[in-house]
Amino acid sequence: MARVAVVLFNLGGPNSLEAVRPFLFNLFNDPAIMNVPGPIRYALAKVISWRRAPIARDIYARLGGHSPLLEQTQIQAEALESLLAERGHDVHCFVAMRYWEPFISEAVARVQAMNPDHLILLPLYPQFSGTTAGSSLAQWAEEAQKAGLEVPTNRICCYPTEPGLVAAMAELTAVRVAQARRVGEPVVLFSAHGLPRKIIEAGDPYQKQVEETVAAVVDRLGAPTIEARLCFQSRVGPMEWIGPSTEDEITRAGAAGRPVVVVPVAFVSEHSETLVELDLEYAHLASHKGVPLYLRVPTVGRHPAFIGGLADLVERAVRVKDGPSTHINRRICDTVCRRCPNRPTAA
Repeated sequence: MARVAVVLFNLGGPNSLEAVRPFLFNLFNDPAIMNVPGPIRYALAKVISWRRAPIARDIYARLGGHSPLLEQTQIQAEALESLLAERGHDVHCFVAMRYWEPFISEAVARVQAMNPDHLILLPLYPQFSGTTAGSSLAQWAEEAQKAGLEVPTNRICCYPTEPGLVAAMAELTAVRVAQARRVGEPVVLFSAHGLPRKIIEAGDPYQKQVEETVAAVVDRLGAPTIEARLCFQSRVGPMEWIGPSTEDEITRAGAAGRPVVVVPVAFVSEHSETLVELDLEYAHLASHKGVPLYLRVPTVGRHPAFIGGLADLVERAVRVKDGPSTHINRRICDTVCRRCPNRPTAA
């Protein structure tokens, strides 16, 4: 039986208030986040992390002084490993965080010590972006090369309409929609982390794939029985970002006197952007904008359908040749998505 290593990638988060500033520096010093020459990026990352650290510390203080993302990801890794073992596979799951501990370099060392027959790289970002999954996969390649890690490897670049993901998200959403209908017909806001428009225009498939996830979940819920809108949160800086913003959609619903159900469509774990931005800041905004009821759908977390979907992804990846794949093992981005890792070289 082949011994398989599965690496689950996520953003990472500070494990103490003292770690907030270096975490932010690592984030903004990533060329996938700020595509400027290295010395300039380093200087900007120093300034931005210094300026944003006090605000970020306040956020993480509200979460007990640290990010819950690592714990959430470890729980998912344990659930996935257990399910794959039940299915008869010899699999060990590792966690690799992009901007804080355990760093990707640490995961490379652990995989190397395991000496697997096959390696599956699985970002916990259902929709591909060069700023998230792309950055993690690129960093893995760099660290693996430095360590001399050579093993047959398959990269799962994206899975925006993976059936388990869609089923879990639809089931959780249906519960909140039913609760909201006691007050009135809700507006269902699928909220995703935003990106600067210039990144999308440069060929990043993220926005299109988020739209595909929303369409799949709405279809599963039984469209057109709900009014669904896609919106984007977490805007920072003066650049033009993709929209509409979640704040604007909450305001719009409040003006119409409609209850709101918010679905975190691009996050699979609870962290600061769900527990603080959605649960506290946007709930406060909703109460001041006349929204009669504001409900937030939990992230899919370790929902059995989602974990089952991840297990399916791993099993499919083991069966295909080395390289990137989607959950259907072919390119799903159109030709304008130049940052898609499945883009043919002739495209």
